[in-house]
Order: sequence, then structure tokens, then C-alpha cells
Amino acid sequence: MARRRRKGKSRKWVGRLLTILLAVPAAYLVAALIGSLAPVNTAWKEPADGTTIYLADNGIHTDIIMPVDADGLDWSSVVPDKRQARWIAFGAGEQHVYLDTPAWSDITLATIWSAIRGGPRVLHVEFVGTPTYAARAIRLRPEEYRRLWTSVRAEFALNQRGAPERLAHPGYGCCDAFYQGVGKASAVRTCNTWVADRLRLAGVKVSVWPPFAEGLLWRYRRVPQST
Repeated sequence: MARRRRKGKSRKWVGRLLTILLAVPAAYLVAALIGSLAPVNTAWKEPADGTTIYLADNGIHTDIIMPVDADGLDWSSVVPDKRQARWIAFGAGEQHVYLDTPAWSDITLATIWSAIRGGPRVLHVEFVGTPTYAARAIRLRPEEYRRLWTSVRAEFALNQRGAPERLAHPGYGCCDAFYQGVGKASAVRTCNTWVADRLRLAGVKVSVWPPFAEGLLWRYRRVPQST
């Protein structure tokens, strides 16, 4: 009888553990759905005139694409650009995931765990010739654009000279670089919530907490794609 009782107790603990393991991702998905549908800055309307920015995504990660020089704000004075490009893309993410996975095939269980658990945030900066690859477009008033610019600028960790701290990483291609960011990235503070926070601070209507790209992008104008 004692053995049966011990087996019964073991099965109960296994059942409870499985319930917890299933409940955590389920709760995360429910919170993501609610956070993606609930808006902040609800009174905001896109103006007829202004500076256009773009949101690009690969299905998982979202970047903000901004003009290099607009409204008297010049990114080339903050991060160097040898190409004299007209557009610059910003993304944020967890250090190990960003630096160690240039391709989908490079993703491992260790990098997935880093993304969930969290680690130092890094910024990815890429100078691009055109934003036509982007998924969505948002027009901003001058004051909204200035707030967005200032918000992104404040996300760079600075070195002793007061300049953004560039990381010793070759980048993914010819025209990009990684910089040390401020704070940490995790399953709660994802690349997409980082973009949402920048838009929120600019005053744009945005989802409260969209950890996935779809929960962020659906609110904005689609960019016509050339065929």
C-alpha cells in the first residue's frame, strides 16, 4: 500500500508540473493578444503631411527605418556612414541572439534560452538605400519625429567620449554595425516591444505590449510592394 501511495503522489506532482509548464506559455500568449489589441495614445491620427518613417519585419523581428537627415536631425553625426545613404534602420535585441545568429540556421537552444531569460540589449544599425522593402509606413508631425529621434538616440550606451559604444562585431553585411544598448532584452522586453515603446514616446497610437511583430504592425499603413 505504501508503494502505491508513493506512486500516486509522484503522478500528482508530475501532473502539477506539466500543468505549470503548459500554463506559462498559455498565459504569455493570452497577455500578448490582449497587449496587441489594447492601444495607447488613442487620440493620435496620422497627419496628411510630415516625415514618413517605416517599419520593416522578417516575420519575427521589427526595425524602425528613419531618414538619415530630416527635420534638422542628422543621424550621420551620431553613427558614422561611409555610404552616404539616405535611410537608416534601427533594431534592438538580446546580445547573444543578435550577435550569434546571422542566419536562422544558427539558432540553438542556448540562444533561445537567452532570448527568454534575457540579457544585455544591443542595437543593430544599418544604412539602406531605400525603405521600399518595409512592411508599413507612418507619417509623423515634426514634434513627433523629434520625440522619436530623441528616444532612439537615448537607447545607445555611451563610451567615455560620449559617443555610442560600437561593438567589436563585423555585422551582417557591408553597411551595418552593432552598438551597446541600454538595459536588457528578454521575452517580456522583445525587439517588437522596443519599437512599440519608441512609437509610444513619440506620441503615436500603438499597441500596449506587442511581443510579436504581428501585434505591432497591424495598426499602420501597408507599403505598396513593387512586383
